[in-house]
Amino acid sequence: MSTEPNGGYPATFDVAYPDRDLDRLTTLFRVFTLIPIAIVVGLVTSPYQVDAAHRVIPFVLGGGGLLFGAPLVMILFRQKYPRWWFDWNLELTRFLSRVNVYAALMDDRYPSTDEQQSVKLEIVYPDVRNELNRWLPLIKWFLALPHYFVLALLILTGVVCVLLAWFAILFTGRYPRGLFDFLVGVGRWNLRVMAYAFLLTTDRYPPFSLAP
Repeated sequence: MSTEPNGGYPATFDVAYPDRDLDRLTTLFRVFTLIPIAIVVGLVTSPYQVDAAHRVIPFVLGGGGLLFGAPLVMILFRQKYPRWWFDWNLELTRFLSRVNVYAALMDDRYPSTDEQQSVKLEIVYPDVRNELNRWLPLIKWFLALPHYFVLALLILTGVVCVLLAWFAILFTGRYPRGLFDFLVGVGRWNLRVMAYAFLLTTDRYPPFSLAP
């Protein structure tokens, strides 16, 4: 069960630093080793389904991938967030984070579909009636607009960090700690924005910070 850290934001993200030599071979070919798990990600998050007659039919309101439209409607009209919807969003977010961490070379273990591995990601299940404004989900995506611009710059910087880390691992076997911590901070920032604007699990505005 997710629990909120004392005084912290109700969505937390961390990655255990690999204080060891990373696998140089899989690092060298990471773009290729990613392909199988990327296919799984595509299947899990696809907004389409195939019916019995093999026709492709679009899901409605986010039926594929992370649920957004359905929780929004439930919060708005019923002041409820079905627990199994929350659990789906939480576990899918954890899975996608493990894939992102592997893609960023921060772990050389292949992403698990169910075990947390080196990624520790928690989101607090909201008490909707007491903690969430039923009307706020309609505009949260807009209120988070400043974060989108900052995250775009951070992610571009993160891509450069991953390229630098790729060379560092190939030559030294180690992930530079400064680059690693920066990427963890970017992931933390992104999760907070997701929890606020799209997962709709909190009304606390995300801080402009990489820190825990």
